[in-house]
Amino acid sequence: MKILSTAILLGAACVANLTAMAANSSDKEIIRVSTDNTDLLLEVAPNGRLYQTYLGPRLLHDTDVTNFTWRQSTGSDGSVSPRGWEAYSTSGNEDFFEPAIGVIHADGNMSTYLYYVNSTQETTNGVTHTRINLRDNQYPLEVTLNYQTYPKDNVIKTWTEIRHDEKKPITLTGYASAMLYFNEPAYYLTEFSSDWAKEAKMTQEQLHFGKKVIDTKLGSRAAMHTHPFFEIGLGSPVQENSGEVLMGTLGWTGNFRFTFEVDNAGNLRVIPGINPFASSYSLKAGEVFKTPEFIFTLSYDGAGQGSRDLQAWARKYQLKDGMGSRMTLLNNWENTTFNFDQNLLAQLMKEAKDLGVDMFLLDDGWFGNKYPRKDDRNGLGDWTATASKLPEGIPGLVDAAKDAGVKFGIWIEPEMVNPNSELYEQHPDWVIEQPNRDTYYYRNQLVLDLSNPKVQDYVFGVVDKILSENPDVAYFKWDCNSPITNIYSPYQKDKQGNLYVDHVRGVYNVLKRVNDKYPDTPMMLCSGGGSRCDYEALKYFTEFWCSDNTDPMERAYIQWGFSQFFPAKAMAAHVTSWNKNTSIKFRTDMASMCKLGFDIGLHELTSEELEYARGAVANWKRLQPVIMDGVQYRLVSPYDTNHMAVEYVGSDRDSAVVFAYDLSPRFCEKINKVKLSGLDPMARYSVKEINLMPSADARCPQDGKVYTGDYLMKVGLDLFSDRPSTSMVVELNAVKS
Repeated sequence: MKILSTAILLGAACVANLTAMAANSSDKEIIRVSTDNTDLLLEVAPNGRLYQTYLGPRLLHDTDVTNFTWRQSTGSDGSVSPRGWEAYSTSGNEDFFEPAIGVIHADGNMSTYLYYVNSTQETTNGVTHTRINLRDNQYPLEVTLNYQTYPKDNVIKTWTEIRHDEKKPITLTGYASAMLYFNEPAYYLTEFSSDWAKEAKMTQEQLHFGKKVIDTKLGSRAAMHTHPFFEIGLGSPVQENSGEVLMGTLGWTGNFRFTFEVDNAGNLRVIPGINPFASSYSLKAGEVFKTPEFIFTLSYDGAGQGSRDLQAWARKYQLKDGMGSRMTLLNNWENTTFNFDQNLLAQLMKEAKDLGVDMFLLDDGWFGNKYPRKDDRNGLGDWTATASKLPEGIPGLVDAAKDAGVKFGIWIEPEMVNPNSELYEQHPDWVIEQPNRDTYYYRNQLVLDLSNPKVQDYVFGVVDKILSENPDVAYFKWDCNSPITNIYSPYQKDKQGNLYVDHVRGVYNVLKRVNDKYPDTPMMLCSGGGSRCDYEALKYFTEFWCSDNTDPMERAYIQWGFSQFFPAKAMAAHVTSWNKNTSIKFRTDMASMCKLGFDIGLHELTSEELEYARGAVANWKRLQPVIMDGVQYRLVSPYDTNHMAVEYVGSDRDSAVVFAYDLSPRFCEKINKVKLSGLDPMARYSVKEINLMPSADARCPQDGKVYTGDYLMKVGLDLFSDRPSTSMVVELNAVKS
């Protein structure tokens, strides 16, 4: 028996002899992919092919790893079939269900069989990378399965690499990132549907026989209608603090597809990857087709623990500057829209300083001269400051920000173009647009063809020019407001099936170049709301814009949904004028549980409200290490009650912050205490309500008192009321004896 579970190299075998060798061997080839909490076991079967034998809680005894047998099917006549839980099932084999890969070989053959060749495993800085090489026994086609494990965070990342040496290009008709199997009594899927201003809406349903598919066909704006992540309750519905839950997300800013298929025996296969819609990919010999990374965790204590694992992993490994601090800011969009000039912006920068935030962010409307950006019909593509608005250009704005004592950030949308632009006039061949058809415009714009290297150079040049000429620009808000319409690439010519995939790869090429040259420049990933929020893009962005909807009542649900997969420091939230029926305190308290910003005219605030806002900014800055880097506990769900509560506990458990919101309590409804989590039960904590209006007294009855962590977790605090649209923020600190 051979078990690959450390950094060893298993022996390679010639593919032509694989089946015979396996049949004559009594040893099992077992590949163990593990975290501290989870085991994924793969076995080379006697037929020479690779099968999943186990995925679940980590086995405590190594000897138990050998007790599993690869699954095979038995026909009604008693015959044994090689059908089973093949690790990367292929189109054209004996399996009757959805495959992971589909290939049309150069000679037209549409079948593929993958046989095990060898495996390697190496550990670097605590992260283990397993590579499993498979090969077709009749065609020079190779597939490498990659598994990267983060043991302490209980996260596994997996992707696939496909290459060949056939005489002519092959066509890939399917190319999943992974294939996982489960055998449980029932499966409950939580999906996250979306649209403008109503992102991350959570709904749950039971999966039955057949296929459930979640996919997008938007091109580069990945998540306008659904987000690239999901949860599956294994055996029971997804719960916050109990039960086994698979939580998965795909790192891809383009068309994606999740397939969930329950077969005739009640087994579930999960197949994540790029959506192959209109994307039959022509792959040349020697080229490598790398699929996006599928990132997942198995939690055995509900979605809450899964979220904490993913959040900690993201801060350490995936999010740009994940361990760094975040700047508070004042944005001008809700205050001015397109109507501003240099003098007005200079005044707003002084307001930003008065508010106490770190940065002023200039939004859309600052560029274009032949076609000035006075609305969304003009100027996209022409990234030169409008002389009539900004006679001193970006340098004048940077200087004004310095004079005000704040940093300066700026909005761009470099992947897009308006037909009313000099760029479109000069380079119509750089635009994704169909010939011989009437053009359909989404938001009066078109998408630049990022599959074209010349276009990639141009888009990189937009950022490079701004930063090379203005090195004190401290931040970019990078927007993307249109999906791909009129799908046709002049650059791809006879390979139009490659466009959707190569366009997204081109976006990443640009982002990587920007990050390589300007690694310390933070950027917000924005797209008409929360339509770009995948972990591949977030390698290059410090945060994403959750939604254009900043109504705090709606934000409760939006932020709750996104928190399932993302840390608070990745989620930008601004205080605006949306829903003026709610107080400035309620709006600010809701934004303060994420990365805090303001997008409001300070002239709208009374002197008392402005004083409150200054205090709230100061509190957020002081408590940023706890809120941005603490361990998050979702205490009370807005989906289950008329209230919401979220807690952040510092890494040393010496401090915590609790945000509590009364959304729409019913008349005379029963109000329960909120039990906290994650505290040291033996420690004693002082309780202090913060973010109070200047003229208001503390509402929390326990304000100023001291309790043990055990009491706070078993009995709790009185944080809710029967008053709609009210909120409470409570700070806890360990009392040193």
